[in-house]
Amino acid sequence: MKIINKEIDIKTSSRMEIIDISSKISEILVASGLKQGIINVFTRHSTSAVVINENEPRLINDFENFLKEIISENKTYGHNTIDNNADSHLRSFLLGTGQSVPFENYKMDLGTWQSIFFVELDGPRNRKVKITIIG
Repeated sequence: MKIINKEIDIKTSSRMEIIDISSKISEILVASGLKQGIINVFTRHSTSAVVINENEPRLINDFENFLKEIISENKTYGHNTIDNNADSHLRSFLLGTGQSVPFENYKMDLGTWQSIFFVELDGPRNRKVKITIIG
């Protein structure tokens, strides 16, 4: 068994942004030389998330609007007395900070329409996403 750790640098440009990072992850996976195993994608930021879903522009827009509806940015939250970003933390709680995906023949075993996304919830910022490959 071999374990490989890499990072992806992401520069976001807006408060909420959903970025498809599947191709970057695939490049790292192919370069690893590992044929099969599991890959973990993890953000170490408590105001961001990693999710898997379909990369369809209207769906991405619907998802952003849904997050804004269920957790309002303009509500009074206790955490806002510290740094005014409680909504970002709460959205991250719901979405989660990591995903694990099996891979075979140097390719992630995602469904036909699935992509892996980094979700910025408190940008713009410079972020890092950790990739751990076990194979």
